[in-house]
Amino acid sequence: MGAPGPEDDERYLVVKGRRWRREDPALPEEVAARLRSHLGRGRSAVAAARRTQGDPAPHRVRVDLAKHGLGERGTPWWEQSAQERRRRWESAVRDLDALDEGPA
Repeated sequence: MGAPGPEDDERYLVVKGRRWRREDPALPEEVAARLRSHLGRGRSAVAAARRTQGDPAPHRVRVDLAKHGLGERGTPWWEQSAQERRRRWESAVRDLDALDEGPA
């Protein structure tokens, strides 16, 4: 693999030699903040479940939804149209908010 191109710098972040996908730069800041909040809560709940020998799987759902909404998982955001990107984050926020509402 050669030297990273300029688009790699926009698409990926390297931490300790590992490449991580960056969040979608087209996300409106208020949406990105909501998704990051859900991500943080999910990560905290996973850690708490591990500490108490609980099942972290339900909390990983929140992490996964948030990361998809941010564009860090799933189809790369740079391969999606603007409309697909918007649908991705709107769907993620809707699904994440529904987790907070609980069963109907």
